[in-house]
Amino acid sequence: MKKIELEIVALSHSITQSHSYAVVLGEVNGIRRLPIVIGGFEAQAIAVALEKMNPTRPLTHDLMRSICQSFNIEVKEVIINNLLDGIFYSQLVCKRGNELIEIDSRTSDALALAVRFDCPIYTYEFILDSAGLILEEPGKEEKLEVKERKPEKKSTTATTNLRSLDLARQSLPELNQMLQSLLEKEDYEQAIMVRDEISRRKKES
Repeated sequence: MKKIELEIVALSHSITQSHSYAVVLGEVNGIRRLPIVIGGFEAQAIAVALEKMNPTRPLTHDLMRSICQSFNIEVKEVIINNLLDGIFYSQLVCKRGNELIEIDSRTSDALALAVRFDCPIYTYEFILDSAGLILEEPGKEEKLEVKERKPEKKSTTATTNLRSLDLARQSLPELNQMLQSLLEKEDYEQAIMVRDEISRRKKES
């Protein structure tokens, strides 16, 4: 069965399930898109890797990568190989020496590892036919956004108040200091907001 290569093109809130995200995979050199609903933890794990952020302590998927590397196991590719009752199924194709090993995986975990191993993501035609969407205007995807909605909490901490803070008024050194503080607290949601502002400043300079 012919494999079709995909790439991550967007990550946003799911419009069908609250407290969930949708990772949007795009057909390489094509116009079809495959949206997959994932949990908030997995969404942040994917976003942290895409943003090339360095957590002070390893996330679960970083630990999995370290274990694989320690035992000379390389994830060569991820295949989204089935769709049953609205649930996507995936496999990790791993290599150890001359041996290829196929491991069943949740799709969200497989995507988080694919980003960390910089390996290709594939699916099959019947899955795109069943769950794929055709993008009417290519190139219109929004940039990666990770903004998990959480219940309001009464707190005076800088992290909680970050959303109401006008990041544009902060100097670049202040933003960098804020970013490091958020990383130390493992508040990746807020850290990505600050990282986006820093990236915007650097592009404008």
